[in-house]
Amino acid sequence: MSIKKEYLANKGICRVKFSLPPDTGNSSKKVCLVGDFNNWDQKETTMIKRKGGSYSVTVELKTGNEYQFRYFIDETQWENDSEADKHVPSPFQDSQNSVVVI
Repeated sequence: MSIKKEYLANKGICRVKFSLPPDTGNSSKKVCLVGDFNNWDQKETTMIKRKGGSYSVTVELKTGNEYQFRYFIDETQWENDSEADKHVPSPFQDSQNSVVVI
């Protein structure tokens, strides 16, 4: 997993690339990036499957904010990003959300 940030000078925007490595069986069919920046819409930000089975997507986020997010895999499995800036409790008792600080 990785998160790469590219700050755009004088625009108050950061391009953030979220990436997931290929799963061990390379069997994932669909991965979406879901977070408070897209109102936790499970279909709005679909990640692109790359050669070799990794997934990635780039989104533009306003600077000076923290954004909670998770990955939604094959519409059944939620996954956090181990390289997130931090993790916070989610509204659900048994899980946490990843956080990217911009």
